[in-house]
Amino acid sequence: MSLCVDDQVASVTQFTDFMFTGLVELLGNVVSLENHGEQAWLTLAIPFAAELQLGDSVAVNGCCLTVAELGEAGVRFDVLAQTLRVTSLGQLKAGSIVNLERALRVGDRLGGHFVQGHVDAIGKILYLSQNGQDHVLEISLPTEIGRLCVSKGSISIDGISLTIADLKNESAVFWITPHTFSHTNLSSAKVGDSVNLEADMLAKHVAALMAKS
Repeated sequence: MSLCVDDQVASVTQFTDFMFTGLVELLGNVVSLENHGEQAWLTLAIPFAAELQLGDSVAVNGCCLTVAELGEAGVRFDVLAQTLRVTSLGQLKAGSIVNLERALRVGDRLGGHFVQGHVDAIGKILYLSQNGQDHVLEISLPTEIGRLCVSKGSISIDGISLTIADLKNESAVFWITPHTFSHTNLSSAKVGDSVNLEADMLAKHVAALMAKS
C-alpha cells in the first residue's frame, strides 16, 4: 500500500514526536515531587512553559515525560512507577536543576544523536574536575550499558549527548566544553550524583539482532 505525501509527513511527525537530539535547550527547576502511591507528580518551572500544550513530550534529564497539566504552579508531569524504578527522577527535590529538551520536529537540525528519552540504567558521577577551560567527567557504567558503548561513540547522560573520550571496564570518561558545562545541570553536579543513561539506539538494535542470531 502506498502512502500519499500527507500520510508520509504525518508518519514522520508521529515518529519524531518522541525523538530528541541530546542537545539541552534550557534548564528548569523542580517545584515539587509529590508521591501518589507508587507514582509521583513532578512539577517543574519551565522557561518555555507558555509554548507547551497538554500531551507534549519533554525530555527531563533525558527521560521522556508527557505534559499532564499546565498551571500557575508550573508544568506537571505524571511519573509512573516503572519510571521511578529505572531513572533518577525519584531523587529530585524542590530546587533541583534539570535538563530540558522538547521533542524533535520535522525539519529540525540534528546536532547531537538520536535519543529516545528511554532511560536504560542509572550511573554515578565518579569524577568531575576542571581541566583548563574544559571539565573532565567520569561516569560509572553498568555492564549492560558498557557493552553497548565504544570509544568515540555517543551516549546520553541526563539527556546530554556526549562523546566517549575514554572507555574503561566499568566507566566512561568525557571532556565537557565550557558551553555544555554552563548550559546543563553539570554546572551544579557533584561526585556521587546519580545520572540517567541511555545507550545509543543503533547499538541496542544491533545487540538485540546479534542475540537472536
